[in-house]
Amino acid sequence: MDLDKRTRLESRGWKVGKVADFLELTSEESILVEIKLALSQSLKERRQKLMTQSELASKMSSSQPRIAKAENGDASVSIELLIRAMLATGATPQDIGQVIASVG
Repeated sequence: MDLDKRTRLESRGWKVGKVADFLELTSEESILVEIKLALSQSLKERRQKLMTQSELASKMSSSQPRIAKAENGDASVSIELLIRAMLATGATPQDIGQVIASVG
């Protein structure tokens, strides 16, 4: 956000900051959120090249809406589900590690 916009917002009573500040997240919690979002984005990119959400859901014995939630970073989706989905698209543990390592 540019300084002029920030100044205008603050002069009207808005608070400007990072999501982690508003939610009072610890640095560890913030990194965990970033990891989940990176895995979600990577899953979506991989899956779109290979199969439909329904095909991935079937392969995982899950549902298409659950895959959509995973790809969109829904808070109810666990890291375990994201990793299982990535593996189901053919990702290797090294691929998943690279996604995680890219955070920060």
